[in-house]
Amino acid sequence: MRFFAPDAALTPYVSAIYLNDIETGAGPRMADMLHPEWANLRFIEGDAGVASIGPGEMRPVPSCVLVGPTCHATHFETGTIRSWGIGLLPLGWAKFIGAPAVDFADRFVDAEADPALAALTAMRPLLRDPDADPHDQAAVINRTLLGLLDTAPADDHAITRAHAALSDPDLATVAELAGRAGISLRSLDRLSRRAFGFTPKLLLRRQRFLRTLGEALLDPNARWLGSLDLQYHDQSHFNRDFCRFMGLPPGAYMARPRPILDAAVRGRMAAAGAPMQVLHRLDVQR
Repeated sequence: MRFFAPDAALTPYVSAIYLNDIETGAGPRMADMLHPEWANLRFIEGDAGVASIGPGEMRPVPSCVLVGPTCHATHFETGTIRSWGIGLLPLGWAKFIGAPAVDFADRFVDAEADPALAALTAMRPLLRDPDADPHDQAAVINRTLLGLLDTAPADDHAITRAHAALSDPDLATVAELAGRAGISLRSLDRLSRRAFGFTPKLLLRRQRFLRTLGEALLDPNARWLGSLDLQYHDQSHFNRDFCRFMGLPPGAYMARPRPILDAAVRGRMAAAGAPMQVLHRLDVQR
């Protein structure tokens, strides 16, 4: 797994550009779980496998897949693939996708089947050559996204303010979030669903959970109690959130193999200074 820096002009919109090469050989597909994230657009060559966001039946993953923001774990199985991905931050969703994020929340769709996404999916043929220099292919993604900025909607600065506030571990209440975003509670609710995909209360709950999970994944030998976010009252409070977002207790999750996720956490931390896409702070993105 390799991460490539978005162009400086894209950092308000894109968390990372990344390339996954997974080789399973003649064995079965590789299984893993992904924690909740912001949206991602992926171009997959090979056996894209199956996935389910939250509980439910696994279904085939499109080779050109747009994954909306999630508040449930994604269960997936993949074969041998080469996959380019673009992590879209909330302002990036508003900039490049435009549709209400709540309509795509906890869902994945075939991006090539939606004419509204044609300008984004048009870059796919340029990313298919397995012998091409990955840096050149990452540059293709950067150029394509930069070209789309000219015709994209103007930035909604309330999204930027709300996102910056969400990345602050001291933020504790929806009222504080509205104040930091500079909008009313009612406007915040509409903005949250449109750009972030979920209600403000659920977003705050997700952030505190992922801050704790991120610490634990960086140091698997640490005790949960030492990793708990300051917004948690006690261990049982965290355990309830863990079951809500991941669908199983913390101990059961940490005992599972995480062949892909662990590589992603380490690679993202080294490249972007955060173990998860949701934990990217606006002032440290690279």
